[in-house]
Amino acid sequence: MAGTRPIPKPLWKAAALSGMASYLDAGLIVSISVNLAIYRDRYDMGVWTAGAVSALVTGCIAVGSLVGGRLADLFGRRRVYNWDIFCFALGALVITLAPDDITLLIGVFVAGLAAGADLPTSLAVVSDAAPSWARGRLVAFTQVMWMLGITVAVFLGFVLSTTGMTGARLITGQLAVAALVTWALRSRLKLPAGHTTAGPEPQDAPEGISLKNVWTRAALLPMAATFVFYVTWGLGANTFGQFGTYLLVTVSDASQSLATGINLAFIPIGVLLTLAFVRVADTPWRDRLFHVAAVVQILAFVIASLTAGALAGMLVFFVLYQLSNPFAGEANYKVWSQLTLPADTRGTTQGLTYALSRGVFAIAAFFTPALADHSPAVLLWTITACMTAAALAGVFIIRVLVPRAPGAVPGGADLRVTSP
Repeated sequence: MAGTRPIPKPLWKAAALSGMASYLDAGLIVSISVNLAIYRDRYDMGVWTAGAVSALVTGCIAVGSLVGGRLADLFGRRRVYNWDIFCFALGALVITLAPDDITLLIGVFVAGLAAGADLPTSLAVVSDAAPSWARGRLVAFTQVMWMLGITVAVFLGFVLSTTGMTGARLITGQLAVAALVTWALRSRLKLPAGHTTAGPEPQDAPEGISLKNVWTRAALLPMAATFVFYVTWGLGANTFGQFGTYLLVTVSDASQSLATGINLAFIPIGVLLTLAFVRVADTPWRDRLFHVAAVVQILAFVIASLTAGALAGMLVFFVLYQLSNPFAGEANYKVWSQLTLPADTRGTTQGLTYALSRGVFAIAAFFTPALADHSPAVLLWTITACMTAAALAGVFIIRVLVPRAPGAVPGGADLRVTSP
């Protein structure tokens, strides 16, 4: 069976280096969230400045995804792949050493744009490099890196919680170091010739891929379907990612310690189940498990909604959600996007879906606390409806788009370089 064929180590290395985009994206968002109260006190921020820092992270990642994906298709994915990670390192370094709130905002701006640019580009690079029988596992592995980004940031935040600004600098500093190491390794990345179809990418191709290639049925249909899935699923995931602790405290009347402990307790489960998804990502079980997990995921939100966020209901919700999310969530979106989107515009099209979705998430996050205060039940039932829509979009992708996916996607020449 194709999904059980061993994958050469160079391809796993490419997947890990590409997955660093997800690690840094998750790490940046969680680190800013963990450090925000410390920044507010150290820099004497007002409430609007503190809000601007949080909003800027999501907004810049959205813009970066849109612009970065297009630049990758225009000027070569390898070029953008190498340089956006270096720009992220610079932004993270500015955040780490920022003496005031204005400098902090500049660092967040640079790091957010670079993180966003790297997301669609890195996925396209690893997809181009992968043979069709291994593409699902290699792309899905980037989701493991995303989970690790959350894990490291939350763990460091917990361990360094009493160290103030020193701890905050260490939390973002590790992102800068990780980005610099990744940049050095990416710039020397090579793959066996058998996984590429062409020589080194031309250095004088300013026109790149025309935008008219995006506005075709072959590109628009999978782009629209994957967008609908990601934006509807992501509204629920992003809400609990950003406000899970907040909702447990304000709606479920849990203590801060209990709320934090609940979130921490489920991180290892998420990592292990995401690894399990990687194992089945190139087999028929990937899409079979989606149907089951999507139903369980909807059930989780129904229980939370019926109990209006009561603590007992929320505990059941967290169990069911964490068990189902790895098999009916962002990892599916990443794999489906690489399988169904045309190879020549993959950076642009996935950049669009990332950007539009993150923009919606940013707007929703602005209103979430007010809606939770007005009616937790309305908030939870709205998310339940979104999860139902995501499940329907996923079924459409599985039944209609995946069977049409090409058996192999050419590309990969971008990686055959020794320097950025």
